[in-house]
Amino acid sequence: MTASPPAPFRSALMALEPAWIDYNGHLNLAYYHVLFDRGIDGLFDAVGLGEAYRTARGMTTFSVETHVCYLREVPPGSRVSVTSQIVGLDAKRLHVFQEMLHEDGWRAATLESLSLSIDQSGEAPKAAPFPPDVHARIAAMAADHALLPRPDRLGRRISMVRE
Repeated sequence: MTASPPAPFRSALMALEPAWIDYNGHLNLAYYHVLFDRGIDGLFDAVGLGEAYRTARGMTTFSVETHVCYLREVPPGSRVSVTSQIVGLDAKRLHVFQEMLHEDGWRAATLESLSLSIDQSGEAPKAAPFPPDVHARIAAMAADHALLPRPDRLGRRISMVRE
């Protein structure tokens, strides 16, 4: 059992860059992805999947699927943080659910992603199992995150209801 209650991994506050604001006067959709990507870097470093992992072992992760829900416009001058919760793990895949939170506490967006462990040491990148020590660190965090409530937007799909 953990010493303190489990919590999703939380990034530091990140400021929006002025160039990220679109002609509608709010954060352009492309930069939600940038912020989610930056927000997960700390989690990846904590479990051993960061840049040092790629450099030392020739291994990395590639995103193979993402699903973003834009819930609220993020205005210029805002600062946001990103929480990341591991919701699934196997030998080669990592399933993460993220929330973008405005510094005032409201939820701006969610992102669900599936990443694949990639070996880049050969002639071409190929899917490969996480090394045992890295898998163990990810699994330990995943076990803590399994104690958290299931995210309410996890597993959503796009569909149109016929009228």
